[in-house]
Amino acid sequence: MPRQPRPPALPCDKECPVRKAMDILDSKWTILIIRDLLQGKKRFGELRYSISEISPKVLAQRLHMLEQASIVTKTIYAEVPPHVEYALTQRGQGLQAVVGALAQWGETL
Repeated sequence: MPRQPRPPALPCDKECPVRKAMDILDSKWTILIIRDLLQGKKRFGELRYSISEISPKVLAQRLHMLEQASIVTKTIYAEVPPHVEYALTQRGQGLQAVVGALAQWGETL
């Protein structure tokens, strides 16, 4: 029986929408941070408590990356001690369906 030719692969260059999304979302812990922020504003310590395995350094890096991608906003309140809150932007809120679908799929595992 002759082999069937493979269908041509879809190009995955820098303009591929899936690649663009994965460049942001594929880092470890990122989806869990977004999941928590979908529930509302959170302080750094609240995120650390919720995702107990993440180190403070990695959490800070992920939050900074999400801020740079306009997915998260960081609000600093002029108080002593300093009070900082993180929240999702409108772009970040747009990930609600994605996180919901992942949660639903995860329940089948």
